[in-house]
Amino acid sequence: MDYRVIKEGNYFFLTGLNGDIALSDDQGHGLYTKDTRFLSRMEIFIDGKKPTLLTSAGDKSYFSTFRLIKDTKDEGAIEVVRERFIYNGILYERCTLTNYFMNDSNIEFSVAFDADFQDMFVVRKYRSGNVGKMEGITFGAQDLTLSYIGADNLKRQTRISWDAHGGKADEFGMVSFSLSLKSREQKVITFFVIPTIDQNSKVEPLTFEEGLKQLENSYEQWYTNNTRIESDSALFNGLYARGMQDLRMMTMDVGFGDTTAAGLPWFAVPFGRDSLITAAFMLPVNPQISKGTLRTLAAYQGEKVDPWRDEEPGKIMHEIRFGELVTTGQSPFSPYFGTIDSTPLFLDLIGEYYRWTGDLSLAEELKPNILRALAYIDRSLEAGSGFMAYKQEAEKGFPNQGWKDSANSVIHEYGEYAETPIALAEVQGHAYQAKKTLVPVFNAMGEAELARKLDEEAEALRARFEAAFWMEDEQCYAIALDKDLRQVRSVTSNPGHLLMTGLPEAARAKAQAERMMKPDMFNGYGIRTMSTGSTGYYPMSYHNGSVWPHDNAMILLGLGKMGFKEEAGKVISGLLKASEHFEYQRLPELFCGYDAELGYPVPYPTTCSPQAWAAATSIVFVQAMLGLYPNAANKEIVLSPFLIEGMNELKAEHIAIGEGHLSVRVVRVGSAGDNTFNVEVLENTTGFVLKSRDKGVLQNNSAFSVAAIGS
Repeated sequence: MDYRVIKEGNYFFLTGLNGDIALSDDQGHGLYTKDTRFLSRMEIFIDGKKPTLLTSAGDKSYFSTFRLIKDTKDEGAIEVVRERFIYNGILYERCTLTNYFMNDSNIEFSVAFDADFQDMFVVRKYRSGNVGKMEGITFGAQDLTLSYIGADNLKRQTRISWDAHGGKADEFGMVSFSLSLKSREQKVITFFVIPTIDQNSKVEPLTFEEGLKQLENSYEQWYTNNTRIESDSALFNGLYARGMQDLRMMTMDVGFGDTTAAGLPWFAVPFGRDSLITAAFMLPVNPQISKGTLRTLAAYQGEKVDPWRDEEPGKIMHEIRFGELVTTGQSPFSPYFGTIDSTPLFLDLIGEYYRWTGDLSLAEELKPNILRALAYIDRSLEAGSGFMAYKQEAEKGFPNQGWKDSANSVIHEYGEYAETPIALAEVQGHAYQAKKTLVPVFNAMGEAELARKLDEEAEALRARFEAAFWMEDEQCYAIALDKDLRQVRSVTSNPGHLLMTGLPEAARAKAQAERMMKPDMFNGYGIRTMSTGSTGYYPMSYHNGSVWPHDNAMILLGLGKMGFKEEAGKVISGLLKASEHFEYQRLPELFCGYDAELGYPVPYPTTCSPQAWAAATSIVFVQAMLGLYPNAANKEIVLSPFLIEGMNELKAEHIAIGEGHLSVRVVRVGSAGDNTFNVEVLENTTGFVLKSRDKGVLQNNSAFSVAAIGS
């Protein structure tokens, strides 16, 4: 990455690799909250010159360090080490200056601050509009405040203070310190930056040490509260630890409980699709994220027909923004509803949450939202000739409204873009799953007639889908139907998502799984978004040939659920191999689709990293390898484990299921190439019966063996 970013709660700070936001910056660097840039410049100088970067580190999601020098060759240097984190709405930046000259040095250390308070969409040049005006800068002996009155009449301020005496601030935002340093002497100056909207923040800074301690304690609590995973594969352990740390960073609360932002730097807000999929991936380690996500999205559920925002009653949002263009009605993201899949995914997660936890109270709480979402799906199915289809209504919305939302992502084999309304294959699967997964929920609530109706509707959708989407010559499903209900005959990853929904009949599910693993789709690191043989393929595209970790994880959920262990193992091993090549072993949003024979994955030039659903893919690896599928309706847990090549032991402790927890250990029996595994149940306080696909009912602390591949 060519940037450093940290995030905590609803705040994130994005800078260059040297830690600066430069005066001439055009990369959107800054300190952001509520989609507003509260710092647009933070640039350090020693004697009026910018120091030279030696190294920077962002291996901790919440903490960055930068080591810089101003030197004279063969004589010595002034070193400055910058350390930063965000805690409780305050950016902490500690600058430690050390004199490495043999003689005393008198230096001028300066930091230039500015804030333009621009809406993020303005910063990124996505939109423009009528905005407010600066009120200027006020300063004292140890503080500096920049103020802005928005077009929404909200007063936004950035208050900067420092703990060292002797600093001088001016009306241009420059803070300077005249320092005398003996040889090897250090001076430490800590800055505190507090963004406020209508002076809503009453917090006062802690010391740097105390703030960092409290932040790190919150991370330790996060690890304690989640499932603990260990293996004998250092590569897997590294990816899993990276993912869990990044997921803690991506967690946020906009008033309805913990959910996840989509990705950094530009999607640091709750999304419909992204947050729902991330929460579903996280069910084996932290089902509480699902509760916060569902409550957040229920709070913003569509209420009326509003083409400006692509809103319809019962619809679940695509994303929400909080900047000035939104608060003044100049942007439709308040929230924006231009997505076809968030609504069925919302219902899918309710059903999956119940399947894992047996907690009916959340479904009862959200029952009005569930019914409105079902009504929206039914209206969409009726309007789309039996399939859920989308058409852009908002002038400033998205032309394609599935997860592949770029303009060129749905293309016919003869090179023309499909015309809307478009019915995507995976969306029909999500709609099918939504109805199916709610059957046991409504039965448990005493709504047997509604449960029966949903089951019948799901089966009718399945029959229509099988008749319309299957491509016999390709042995897979089409990506979509166009406005004339013609197949869009691209071979893509989208239909791979169907495997997790349970929609495809068995023979076609097997064929679809096998099609995903052919060389034109699987590049050695993962499954491409589009076949190399399809019209529109190019490996450095956003959606037409690239590899997305979350896309692979969606397919992997289905491969695991349906028992395709060999294919699942290839996907896991490929992504693990790819992860070695990315900074801090962090799987990005996507990477290019070049074949693994190249020797390394080619980065996509503008990928978001970290990305929540990419961070959560390693959790899906665990679920797939354990073959772990709980079912609260039957009060049972099915285990059917395997291990990938290079891993001989996997232990999962304290998986939250039902009324308690499950802990298991899987160990390979025999040599490294053997595919027989011993499974030890260490704990089962779930209240569910534990079953093996092969061995029947198991008892606590029992051990059994399974043959993984081909079982």
